[in-house]
Amino acid sequence: MNRICASGVLAKEGRRFQTLLGATGTGKTFVMAQVIRQYGRPALVIAPNKTLAGQLCDEFRSFFPESAVEYFVSYYDYYQPEAYVSSSDTYIEKASSINEDIDRLRMSATRALFERKDVIIVASVSCIYSLGMPSAVLDAAVKIRVGGLEGSTQKIARKLVNLSYSRNDTEPRRGRFRIRGDVLDIGVAWERNVLYRVELSGSIVESISEVDLASGNVLRARDEVTIYPARLFVAPEGNMKTAIESIQAECDSRAAMLLAEGKALEAERLKSRVKNDLEMLETTGHCTGIENYSRHVLGRQPDSRPETLLDYFRQEWLLFVDESHVTLPQVKAMWNGDRARKENLIHFGFRLPSALDNRPLRYEEFMSLVHQAVFVSATPGNVELSLSEGRIVEQLIRPTGILDPRIRVIPTAHQVRRSFGYLGLWFSESGTEKTGALRVAR
Repeated sequence: MNRICASGVLAKEGRRFQTLLGATGTGKTFVMAQVIRQYGRPALVIAPNKTLAGQLCDEFRSFFPESAVEYFVSYYDYYQPEAYVSSSDTYIEKASSINEDIDRLRMSATRALFERKDVIIVASVSCIYSLGMPSAVLDAAVKIRVGGLEGSTQKIARKLVNLSYSRNDTEPRRGRFRIRGDVLDIGVAWERNVLYRVELSGSIVESISEVDLASGNVLRARDEVTIYPARLFVAPEGNMKTAIESIQAECDSRAAMLLAEGKALEAERLKSRVKNDLEMLETTGHCTGIENYSRHVLGRQPDSRPETLLDYFRQEWLLFVDESHVTLPQVKAMWNGDRARKENLIHFGFRLPSALDNRPLRYEEFMSLVHQAVFVSATPGNVELSLSEGRIVEQLIRPTGILDPRIRVIPTAHQVRRSFGYLGLWFSESGTEKTGALRVAR
């Protein structure tokens, strides 16, 4: 651990990377936690899958009970990306099922990065995908203060609708709000069982409190609260009209190009699809697959780097790549797979070329955003070893102070009865600890 921290100081001389090499059970997570504690910076821990990310998140919460340890992975329970199979002339429409709990945890993670410094985000490679502009999210956020002049509940309600919250006076929950006289209950996007209650007296905010959703009991009073958008894909204010004009111009240009190539069917298909999407954008400000127009909606330049979770870190931060021999190749592969699928959709008139700009980070872009990184693996790959330039710390023993378990060999005679006896003894001694028995076949 001390060697890692000492090497990290060398980042001032251009040395940014370190490898922590150790087998399972040697305490690598504990070492990561101690490095985070010593540096006192926000940290991002990337794991190769949701399950491992969840386990790491639980461990870090035990090491940092007072800090904001957040979980950020893909919120899809099921995801079928939009695709076109030319060999069979089959268009596959995007289909997905969103896990509301994971969506809530993602919102909680971005909120923590806005409001706190003691933040540890445990994520999957989902963190390299386009997320929306943090500046747009902050600009859209609504801050309500006790004693503030808000006008009326209806005025606040209009602001909430602009943040993609919907009104429901009978069933308040996450992403909704209700109005009862001069009382406004808001189900913020990052809470599951808590409402934020704003009470007005005339046009003045009289009180703000957190209320238990099930019982209605007041949990605590607040002086102020910032309400962030119910979803992270937020267009900069006043940008939608310009975006619609830009989308239409690109559609006209692309359709003309397809016609010149003798692809009348593809040109007509593209115009029809874009027309339907633009009608939805004009009337509701949203459409299915709006992310494919993100370059226009967010005002980005062609082929510019998308803004991701990494852009929500507002100061220097630490990166830990767990199981780096698996995770880094995943980061490299995401951009290639996404581009191959979308190029086919564009070629056959299902999407505009600008859809390519709704993408994950390239590997080079990802690495350019990293201030300092520790690669963690029992079998680090050539990439990590090369980047570390020989700065490899081998985790040979556990630094946790936890002793190896005591082993007792007992006779095979009456082994079942003996085992139950030991289980009862251990349970009574430990009190709250769980005890189990494992049988291994010969």
